[in-house]
Amino acid sequence: MSVWPAWAVRDDAGATAWFGVRLEFGDGARVDALAVVSEGCVSIEDVRAEPALSLDDLTALADWIETPLSEACGVGAGSGADGEEAGSGPVVPAWPRGVEGQWLVAQKYRAAQEQGVDPVLAVMRATGQDRRKSLRLIGQARDAGFLTRRRARR
Repeated sequence: MSVWPAWAVRDDAGATAWFGVRLEFGDGARVDALAVVSEGCVSIEDVRAEPALSLDDLTALADWIETPLSEACGVGAGSGADGEEAGSGPVVPAWPRGVEGQWLVAQKYRAAQEQGVDPVLAVMRATGQDRRKSLRLIGQARDAGFLTRRRARR
């Protein structure tokens, strides 16, 4: 993830600063966002993604970029939900393990297929994992019977 200052405006009430944020995935997917810092709060003004993000993905995006964005903007993010101090890395959404996690992976995978988007990328976004780990999770969901077996390539 990269964060860079875009521009800043000062007035009698204080300063407002905008920052560019880019999150790139190994498979070519990309998310660009414009964040604004005003009165000690960080807000996202604009998000552009290729492929497009679902509402669930937008929620996960906020978790992924919160700490690094807050650091770059000079606003303390505090402690993460898992007790990590700000500055120890991006906050990755918690994903359940075992059967519940496998069932959720299958749900994300099927929903992406129905929407005509890359199901592996949807699982990557939902879990916060890289492509290899996401493929492993999808395989576990298949083994558990939540997804149908892939047809053999000819």
